[in-house]
Amino acid sequence: MSKSNAEEYVFHPCFGMAARKTVGRLHLPVAPRSNARIRFAGGNGPAQVMMPEEALARLDRIMDEGGRIVVVGITGPGDPLAVPEPALRTLRLVREKYPAMALCLTTLGLNGAECARELADMGVSHVTVLVDAVDAEVAEKLYAWIRPSTRTVPLKEAARLLVEGQARTVSAFKEAGLTVKINTTVYPGCNAGHVEKIASVMAGLGADIMALVPFTPEEGAADAPPAAGDELLAEVRERAARHIEIMPAFSECGADLVGLDAPDAREPVLPKPSKERPNVAVVSSTGMDVDLHLGHAVKAMVYGPRGDGLACLLGVRDLPEPGSGNGRWESLADILSDCFVLLAASAGENPRRVLSAKGLSVLVTDGEIEGTVDALFGGGEKGKKNKRQ
Repeated sequence: MSKSNAEEYVFHPCFGMAARKTVGRLHLPVAPRSNARIRFAGGNGPAQVMMPEEALARLDRIMDEGGRIVVVGITGPGDPLAVPEPALRTLRLVREKYPAMALCLTTLGLNGAECARELADMGVSHVTVLVDAVDAEVAEKLYAWIRPSTRTVPLKEAARLLVEGQARTVSAFKEAGLTVKINTTVYPGCNAGHVEKIASVMAGLGADIMALVPFTPEEGAADAPPAAGDELLAEVRERAARHIEIMPAFSECGADLVGLDAPDAREPVLPKPSKERPNVAVVSSTGMDVDLHLGHAVKAMVYGPRGDGLACLLGVRDLPEPGSGNGRWESLADILSDCFVLLAASAGENPRRVLSAKGLSVLVTDGEIEGTVDALFGGGEKGKKNKRQ
């Protein structure tokens, strides 16, 4: 690597150590679907998925409050290219509103070749591709399942399609002029001896830089290998560095990074009340749990802060009857115009899109109303049965 390229990485807003200590990065959770799962992943539930308009509104709020965000990334909670449109639309919205903002994206790489030109045309700073194997036999041992398309295929075939698809994607990204970073997690006894080949193959495809992430077992992970120790990681880094530039050993970007990554603040992903929208709307059949599909709801309970700051039920509002298409969601948004979030057990993509464009976030959850509302107002943790998506 030339000196000029090396200096470019040192001062890159995501690659350089010095820059990472001072640069604010916002990871927007707009990727709704995963297309693979590592065998050793823990049992944590997915984070809330935002619509693109909600994500832009969150960025606006942080910037209006003086946030020093200079990099916006899409890294989860699913894979941004499993269903590309939400991620691409979010990037377009950010680019239009903040022309100088650096944009990045983290993906397993499936479907990437089809999106390469559009990502380049939007001026994406770099794309991180998660590559843990370049041989199908190794990938088959690492993954519990892989879904290369909408149909499910046997793992052996899916592993082959994954490694072929990743190679095609990296080549396409480079042909489009994108900077490509490879993230490889080192799994002792599984792919540690394979990492040098990954580095060699990815470098041959034109990848610019590689990050090696030590595996750490998560709570609840079954039959996981041991954590990757410093000695093993040092050996793996030395071998990989024979083929490709290696990032310094500090916290790398990955698919599990969702939320704010800034030197002076860490903001939760959950929606927040504002002066204009201080309340929470809930659809429920029992008044105890969030258990209704939004499309079936004809009433909403509205919660808001009382004088001492604690949340209480303010009243129940009638909602438009089902069956009127987008007009129903436009009317519902007007009825709940003082609410910053609507809780439902399920909601379709179209109502979520319409409502988010009107400033009303939809949070899909199966939690108890009291605990969930309390958490949204900053009063504590949600119950363990609660799952967000």
